[in-house]
Amino acid sequence: MEKDAKKSSVQMRAPIVAVMGHIDHGKSTLLDYIRKTNVVEREAGGITQCISAYEVLHKDEKGIEQKITFLDTPGHEAFSKMRERGAEIADIAILVVSASEGVKPQTIEAWKTIAESKIPCIVAINKIDTPGANIEKTKQELAEHEIYLENYGGKIPYAEISAKVGTGVDNLLSLILILAEMENFTGNQAENATGFVIEVNLDSKRGILATLIIKNGSIRKGMTVAVEDSICSTRIIENFKGETIDSATFSSPIRIMGFNKMPRVGAKFVSFLKKSEAEKYAENWQNEKNLVKNRKIESKEQSETNKKVIPVVLKADVSGSIEAIEKEINKIKNKPGLENVELRIVGRGIGPISESDMKGISSGEDALVIGFNVKADRTAMEIAEKRGIVISFFDIIYKMTEWLEKQMEEKRPKIETIETTGRAKIIRAFSRTKERQIIGGKVVEGKISLNSTVRIMRRDFEIGRGKIVNLEKSKVKASEVGEGAEFGMMLESKIEIVAGDIIESFAIIQK
Repeated sequence: MEKDAKKSSVQMRAPIVAVMGHIDHGKSTLLDYIRKTNVVEREAGGITQCISAYEVLHKDEKGIEQKITFLDTPGHEAFSKMRERGAEIADIAILVVSASEGVKPQTIEAWKTIAESKIPCIVAINKIDTPGANIEKTKQELAEHEIYLENYGGKIPYAEISAKVGTGVDNLLSLILILAEMENFTGNQAENATGFVIEVNLDSKRGILATLIIKNGSIRKGMTVAVEDSICSTRIIENFKGETIDSATFSSPIRIMGFNKMPRVGAKFVSFLKKSEAEKYAENWQNEKNLVKNRKIESKEQSETNKKVIPVVLKADVSGSIEAIEKEINKIKNKPGLENVELRIVGRGIGPISESDMKGISSGEDALVIGFNVKADRTAMEIAEKRGIVISFFDIIYKMTEWLEKQMEEKRPKIETIETTGRAKIIRAFSRTKERQIIGGKVVEGKISLNSTVRIMRRDFEIGRGKIVNLEKSKVKASEVGEGAEFGMMLESKIEIVAGDIIESFAIIQK
């Protein structure tokens, strides 16, 4: 009976939508128009700097009001980690592209995040009423970056809009509801609520506040929420407008307060009827974390025995630049051929490179000191000169990335490998002195060259090495003999060679 009751509680739920794209292509203006509030003016420089969530109502094709939850994720590079969290939490993504400015690098970054998270997407071509707007050119640019719209070589739905005056916004909302119906997002009201933390604040009066998005189930007053190892009682639940409510269900953004410690933004939350159950969950999570941490330390120690670590001191103009650079460094880690070297940031900060930044670096250490859009003070330069440390300055990220890759290639430990360049079968052994022997044979693979070192093989085992001091082909001196040709040679070696032996010429390659 209980199972049947739970089954009957499964129903369609409102889609959770992430709005993404370039910094000034109109994401906040679009949300502002939809929810009739003004986020843009409240934000520093008109840029959205923290994830927020809002619910709106829109009539579907049948005229029934349906709910849509919007996540407002920051769009520029400095907030890429937050943007990725937004895509993980969302059911549908809207990629906003300006019809006047077209596809920008941040548009592509946002698209990559959407594609990696495998969530359905709608493209909103915005600013269609601005001077210089070119919708066809924008579609073409999207196609050039493998973003194929409906009726333009692909299946991605799109809407042409003006977020400023509201043109086409109703069409965009209708597209969201159609896509949600096709994807069939469901939730079970009978289950305890689970979802994600999307925002955390510390309030001097109310303690630690967290904004949560419910992905499934329901939450009521008196329940206890656990986020990893932090817990909170739901004595007060607020909706996105800040109004106190008694309960909430899937797709709703809610705010609760009174966590015993700061929950992690992007982490999953679980709710329980009893506080003791939440405490047990938090304890188990902590124990599991400790186990994983110990395993990571062990595996790191093992893997790093053959790894060269290059310390990096990083100073930049703003924290956003540091986050973007750290992201680039993480990308380099996975490049083929650089597996045995690692860049490790040992110091980071905002502002000029100072004396204290240099103090932790010893002479002769392979450390890299990087200034991004900052300079170094005089004392730091003097210390660097005295200790032979090079400070490098950049103002473009991709140039710094190229330079870092080059540094890793130069500083990485080289592994010597032996590559066979030629094999020859000995047909006859002639005269021999103490250390030299005249032999005749045929090249069966590659080529044999004068003055090259060879391995002497007998029944697939190396029995010694030698050097070719004279080489003849058809009784004429030669510098090399190619595959299929017969030769005579004088080999310098202490090993006595017999007919049937194989000699292999080789090269030692550094990889």
